[in-house]
Amino acid sequence: MLVVCPRCRGRAGVVPAPGLPAPAYFSELLFQPRRLTCARCGAAAEWEPAARGAGLVGVTLGGTEDPFFGQPLWLQTRCAGHVLWAFNEEHLDELEAYVGARLRERAAARPTMSMIARLPPWMKRAANRSAVLAGISRLRELAGRSAPDARSDAAYPRGDRPRPHHSLYFRGSPYRTRPRP
Repeated sequence: MLVVCPRCRGRAGVVPAPGLPAPAYFSELLFQPRRLTCARCGAAAEWEPAARGAGLVGVTLGGTEDPFFGQPLWLQTRCAGHVLWAFNEEHLDELEAYVGARLRERAAARPTMSMIARLPPWMKRAANRSAVLAGISRLRELAGRSAPDARSDAAYPRGDRPRPHHSLYFRGSPYRTRPRP
């Protein structure tokens, strides 16, 4: 994730802590320790999931702040009367492919669990297609910048993080909801 550095206000990155094994399931990413680093000023911070009993409490994705450190996302811009945001360039690729598509088909398996199914309606409207694609283009340009003065006027805290649902992960299987006796 690209975020605003808490020290210099330039671009910083949030990545999984080094030396961790690859997750077996995508959902494990919400529980992996993270590191925030800034190449400009050298700021660094560590995040560990909170423990609740035998489980770990994960983060909730969504909103204009990163879920681990609470910093504003670097990739934000005003678009069609809303704020368009993305975590990183791969996220921009997915958004651009969907918004730019003339024919949008739903996946057969679990369509409501995908990122695309959860996009706000204003991004899905054909009337906003050109504005959203222009916004994605601005975000791509912004992704290559790192100076504090290059930050978008939309990249500020809003307090719009989603309500945490306190997902729990019990070591061994992400599908278990309580420890085995």
